[in-house]
Amino acid sequence: MNKPVVSKQALGEPVPVPVPELTAAKAAVAGPAYVVLAGISFSHFLNDTMQSLIASVYPILKDNYALDFAQIGMITLAFQFTASLLQPLVGHFTDKKAQPFSLAIGMGFTFFGLLLLSVAHTYGVILIAASLVGLGSAVFHPESSRIARLASGGRYGFAQSVFQLGGSFGTSMGPVLAALIVVPFGQPSIAWFSSIAFLAIVILWRIGVWYKPQISGRKAAASARHPDHPDQRRVRIALIVLVALLFSKQLYVSSLSSYYIFYLIDRFGVSTQAAQLYLFVFLAANAAGAFIGGPLGDRFGRKYVIWFSILGALPFTLALPYAGLFASAVLTVVIGLIISSATSAIIVFAQELMPHRFGMISGVFFGVAFGIGGLGAAVLGKLADHTSIAFVYQLCAFLPAIGLLAVFLPKMPKAVR
Repeated sequence: MNKPVVSKQALGEPVPVPVPELTAAKAAVAGPAYVVLAGISFSHFLNDTMQSLIASVYPILKDNYALDFAQIGMITLAFQFTASLLQPLVGHFTDKKAQPFSLAIGMGFTFFGLLLLSVAHTYGVILIAASLVGLGSAVFHPESSRIARLASGGRYGFAQSVFQLGGSFGTSMGPVLAALIVVPFGQPSIAWFSSIAFLAIVILWRIGVWYKPQISGRKAAASARHPDHPDQRRVRIALIVLVALLFSKQLYVSSLSSYYIFYLIDRFGVSTQAAQLYLFVFLAANAAGAFIGGPLGDRFGRKYVIWFSILGALPFTLALPYAGLFASAVLTVVIGLIISSATSAIIVFAQELMPHRFGMISGVFFGVAFGIGGLGAAVLGKLADHTSIAFVYQLCAFLPAIGLLAVFLPKMPKAVR
């Protein structure tokens, strides 16, 4: 006679609840999808290389069209405001309905934006071209960050760092390519970089083919929540803190990225090409720091990496406005290494706070980063016109002190680190 089957729930025993670490454990067995990670990171490299060209050609545009610093800041704002405004909307939409080939389509906006910038002869057309490149970025970042997480094999910080490494290294290449190509050959040579956008379109289309069958599985995994996850009130506080920390980091980086060339020319009398190479050194250090931060967060906890990466840079940012040329180069390397290591930790921390809204959270934080950079560039440019570039750097040196807000971040469950 068969015994009746009695459920654990009827006996009062706890019933297993699906939580993120179960999904992470399964993914960890398979390990990271290295080919996909390499592809999405390389695409990020190509995307941010093209974006960084805009800031790198500012001296050329300034001379050709007699622009002041406020107008330079408005170009940055036009480019980054487009990305900032649309990224959260793109992320929210793809949370509800994934679009595996949207990355390739979005890169098409960058392609046309570069072509337009190469032939632009009025300030208005320059703003439109910059906006198109920003639109391509808005489509690219939220879903590509999700793909990096899907391909992580449970090593979320590592995957985000690999993804960020491509972007940071691409950003650092812009000044070098501008010095080697755009400065000698002029504004029309920007059109040559549209071939980079075409290459990115091809790669992203292939990644879309891999991503399409993953869509149904990632929806189930994203909906799970750890039982020790912070409550909604603490989640909201933590997200506000993370935005503030990103503000301190990104505004400082934006001040260097947009005006460091002018600072070096004004204070030390270096040439435009030499200043672009100094900017490359800082941005390359940013790339290295962005890669290091993610694995450290996986190992020691993201909160500690955030503490170190933002507050640790403070002594060096305070010293920078008073340093000589060589010492400035050394300090920017140290600052770039330390302050950029927060990027991956902040984004993964935010994703883990809202595991059912990866796209929207990625869009908000990438969008906030772009938006803060754009608004900051415009405000700092206006301030530089009324005071000096040196004063701007003295003021920005105190921004990392906002990192003290990290004390309000909650302790996350160990299993999802």
